[in-house]
Amino acid sequence: MSLTQDRTGWQAAPLRALALVVLICLVTALPILAIFALALTQGSSAWPGNLPRLVWSTVALCAGAAGIALVVGTLLAWLVTFYQFPGRRSLKWMALLPLALPGYIISFVYVDAFTYAGSVQQGLRNLFGWAKPDDYWFPEIRSLGGAMVVMGFALYPYVYLAGRAAFMRQPVNQLLVARTLGRSPVRSFIEIALPQARAALFIGTLLVVMECINDIGAATFFGIGTVTTAIYGLWLDQGNLPGAAKLATALILLMALLVYLETVAKAHTLRDAKSSATSLRTDLKGWRGLSASAAMAIPVFLGFVLPMLLLISHGLRRWREVFTSDTALALWHSVLLAGLACLTTLCVALLLSHLARWQNSQLLKSVLRFASLGYALPGTVLGIGVLVPFGQFDQWLNRTLVGWGASGPGLLLSGTIFALVFAYATRFLIIAVSQVEDGMAKIPTNMDDVASTLGRSRFYIFHSLHLPLLKPAIISALLLICVDAMKELPATLILRPFDFETLSTQVFILASLGQYEQAAIPALLIVLAGLVPVVVLSRTLRSSAKL
Repeated sequence: MSLTQDRTGWQAAPLRALALVVLICLVTALPILAIFALALTQGSSAWPGNLPRLVWSTVALCAGAAGIALVVGTLLAWLVTFYQFPGRRSLKWMALLPLALPGYIISFVYVDAFTYAGSVQQGLRNLFGWAKPDDYWFPEIRSLGGAMVVMGFALYPYVYLAGRAAFMRQPVNQLLVARTLGRSPVRSFIEIALPQARAALFIGTLLVVMECINDIGAATFFGIGTVTTAIYGLWLDQGNLPGAAKLATALILLMALLVYLETVAKAHTLRDAKSSATSLRTDLKGWRGLSASAAMAIPVFLGFVLPMLLLISHGLRRWREVFTSDTALALWHSVLLAGLACLTTLCVALLLSHLARWQNSQLLKSVLRFASLGYALPGTVLGIGVLVPFGQFDQWLNRTLVGWGASGPGLLLSGTIFALVFAYATRFLIIAVSQVEDGMAKIPTNMDDVASTLGRSRFYIFHSLHLPLLKPAIISALLLICVDAMKELPATLILRPFDFETLSTQVFILASLGQYEQAAIPALLIVLAGLVPVVVLSRTLRSSAKL
């Protein structure tokens, strides 16, 4: 039996495939549909009165942080790609280290260190003999400007990665021609390299904007109100679920627009990627080389080294708390949720990738693209979107059983681990799908043809041929999902069961109470877990670029 005959037999039963595709689509879209339904059934009075101020602060935070990340990330990518300077081999991968620090961790560390009672201002007062606040001026860290700067230096690696990949894809002959015509390296970069990398830099900037919108911890610690924190406050503090749903609907539409813009930018990036060539690198010596090294080192210091030193200093004073029951239990909960999320997400991704390989359906491709919306949704919006339908189902089930004379089972879906795992799987599905699809694309289709002609079933081909070859992609997907699940904060705050803490929620609660030293140990555990994919990513970039 040939592969063509096997695929024809598969397509002869379209109802099964269509039903499976529709089911996956509905499950993925459940949080979005639930929020839309709730928002449309309520009146306009549910909108919060301070909405203009919330929108302004959200836009300002995203614009400021994205602008800083764009400038810093582009500068670092330009230096690494086109110049040789002291320390370049180490600094090129150290520039990725801020990815290991979640926004809410780096935010509370900077707030703790730079407030009036923090270690920085205390050191300045002791050094210069200042006795009261009127004796000196110091910028207020708990402000919109402070949030912009900190988030910008924390998120610039997204732009750095996109810019470096775009610069390395550009044909080297264009820069050589520009050099022979008398163009300086800086002018060649501005006139030739930078315009060709605009789409990739735009993608990195969009990712920075999405992270700023999603992170409620940073906005909380810096004392600024955003649309995302307003949704969280309306739901948990005020019990105004209709108002939260309306704000969430507007945010969903905004994120959908950002995803669309990212898709268009990716299409331009693929279209403009003409070749991969060895970069033309200028050797910088003397003060120029030292300046380039300093320009690379400063963002790494501000985005990772300084907050890590502050965390370690707190952690050394609290290292015994690693063995306390609260921290150990939170670590176990984080590992348990991450493991369940990895298993669930990977199974769905393997199923979708298997269907996509055997049935080249436009509907299935649309479902895979639609699944990416889950990752774009802020955790707060996703949490409410999961809690509403699950809570309504639990209420309906309890009322029905009580009406039949039986006792109600209580909460089966909402307020349980199942709701958290479902939210994680919905949010991180696109990570597993992209990794598995990339692995599938590297497997030649003629292997399937040969196995089919030998009478092997699709299950045998998948189990005995595809899975062993997909092992690197599966490991990469599990690693990324596990780390992201351990860092996830907003959805966990909303959906976690009563008295169920993870490392992320423990950090947020302790830091919100001003107990920064106590929050250092769980924060360090999260950062250590986040360093693993950063190291893997740096090795991948080094081996692929052969630098």
